[in-house]
Amino acid sequence: MSTYTVSGRFQSRDGDQPFTKEVEAENEDLARERVYTTVGSQHNRKRTQIEIEEVSAA
Repeated sequence: MSTYTVSGRFQSRDGDQPFTKEVEAENEDLARERVYTTVGSQHNRKRTQIEIEEVSAA
């Protein structure tokens, strides 16, 4: 598995909140999915409220 750095933002009460997460995944698509699930569950946001701007191999 590779480590990917995923950055983006999600909608919050105070406006857009930026984030950067490092996740282990087999490819970029799975890294995106993992970020959708973790950010969504931690901040109670749906996928449509999360915008991923960049995925890069770390």
